[in-house]
Amino acid sequence: MQKTRELGSSILASSLRGWRGSSASRSVQLPHQLLELYDREGCAHCRFAREALTELNLDARIIPVPLGGTRFRQELMQLSGSDQVPFLVDPNTGEKLAGSDAIVDYLFRHYGHREPPVSLQPTRRHLIASKLATVVRGSRGLEARPSKPVARDMTLYSFESSPYSRLVRERLCELEIPYRLVNIGKQQRADIGPANFRLHLGKYKPLPNTKRASFMEQHGNVQVPYLVDPNTGVDLFESQDILQYLSRHYGC
Repeated sequence: MQKTRELGSSILASSLRGWRGSSASRSVQLPHQLLELYDREGCAHCRFAREALTELNLDARIIPVPLGGTRFRQELMQLSGSDQVPFLVDPNTGEKLAGSDAIVDYLFRHYGHREPPVSLQPTRRHLIASKLATVVRGSRGLEARPSKPVARDMTLYSFESSPYSRLVRERLCELEIPYRLVNIGKQQRADIGPANFRLHLGKYKPLPNTKRASFMEQHGNVQVPYLVDPNTGVDLFESQDILQYLSRHYGC
């Protein structure tokens, strides 16, 4: 019952945002160095930045700064002069940007070569919807939990609106575990639907020469979330298995 409620509220959170952060661009100027986003998963403003990353098909190193967390707060303070999130660092250009409005605008103009869509701008209506998405999740992904530090960043394959992936991102944020976010949003009609029930007739084929195609070649399917932990050599599908693993190995 608890699992059903968790998933149901996560689906509702995505619905409140109109499932932004589902589709990914087919072509984008990929940076040579990984973008860095200081983030709080449950933060209404941070959500806009992560939606933009998915829709532009950009990956990023996510550095969690939950409320009450100490692991990366000082680092953020030194970079920005504040502990406010979201905060983006682009090592490719030297840009350092605070606030979702500036970050979304920069990402779309620099990497998408176009203006950002209105739906990703923090207007009053969109901000209310994003805040409601936080509320229905019971403020998960906002506050730090006691945890053990990791020596090496994990990797999470995800896309922003994925209800299952959100559960994992919330836990990673609460445990203050940094990770490489690999966005594999939907790029064609055949990508729509869960991995075992796509809205497509015939054999599923992702677009060639994409992150989805590489994932398919390696794993035989495209399913998120997928967590890679280089600290233990463990790779996991299924959100509940990942949550149990994170709590067991890194919770205190």
